[in-house]
Amino acid sequence: MVNFTDRGRHFMAVREAWLSAMFMGEYNHTIDVKGRLIIPSKFREALGDVFVVTKGLDGCLFVFDNAEWAVFEEKLKSLPITNKDARKFVRFFLAGAAEVEVDKQGRILVPNVLREFAQLSKDVVLIGVASRIEIWSKERFEEVETYDDMDDIAEHMAELGLGI
Repeated sequence: MVNFTDRGRHFMAVREAWLSAMFMGEYNHTIDVKGRLIIPSKFREALGDVFVVTKGLDGCLFVFDNAEWAVFEEKLKSLPITNKDARKFVRFFLAGAAEVEVDKQGRILVPNVLREFAQLSKDVVLIGVASRIEIWSKERFEEVETYDDMDDIAEHMAELGLGI
C-alpha cells in the first residue's frame, strides 16, 4: 500500500530544497577600488561562506553555490576533448573561475582578471537567475538588458517547450 503522507513530505522537502537554491531579484551595489563587493544577504544565505565566481556570457560574471558549481563542472567534464569548440568553452569557464569567501562585512574580493572581464569599476548590478547569480557593470547591464523584443523571445521559448 502506498503511503501518500510520506510521499507528500518527500515532495515538500524536495520542493523546499529546490526553492531555497533559486536565486531571484535585482540588487544595485558598488565595488570598491580594492575589488570588494557586498553580496546581498538573501544571496549570501543560499550561497554560504565560500562559492565560485567565473566569467559569464554576455560580458557578466556567473556566481554558483558549491552544489550547482559541481553540477556545472560535471557537465563541462563530459564535453568531448576532441571538439575544438568544447575545449574553448571549458577553458572559458574554468580558467577564469575563482573560489571566493565572504568576509565579516558580507563582501567578497572579486579577482582583478574577472573585474576587467566584466568591466566592473563602481556601480554593479547583481541579479538572481534561478540556479546562479549574474554580476554586471551597471552600464553594461543597462545596454544589454532591454526588453523591447520580449514578444519575439517568448515565441522562441515556446519553440523550446516553455509556453506561458
